Amino acid sequence: MKPDEQRVVKKVLVRMNEQAWGMALGLVLGLVLLLATIILVAKGGEPVGPHLAMLHVYLPGYSVTYFGSLIGFVYLFVLGYAIGRTIVVLYNRFVETIDR
Repeated sequence: MKPDEQRVVKKVLVRMNEQAWGMALGLVLGLVLLLATIILVAKGGEPVGPHLAMLHVYLPGYSVTYFGSLIGFVYLFVLGYAIGRTIVVLYNRFVETIDR
């Protein structure tokens, strides 16, 4: 393979997929909050998850209930998606500058 062809192949293989990373990080963050909330609600007790309940300050509508876990999942999925895409966009730009 010629050096130009090698550079193109390397560039394509090193680049990351923005949408895949966004979906993956969004799902991880969303599922962690969803599961943590459901476990606390199922465990019960009085009060239920006072520390986790403080997230309602940053996530309006979130509460430590089954329905609140779904609201929290949506919030953290969107946030994780944005963070994942941002990280990969910056990474891909950095990779492009290395080969120049």
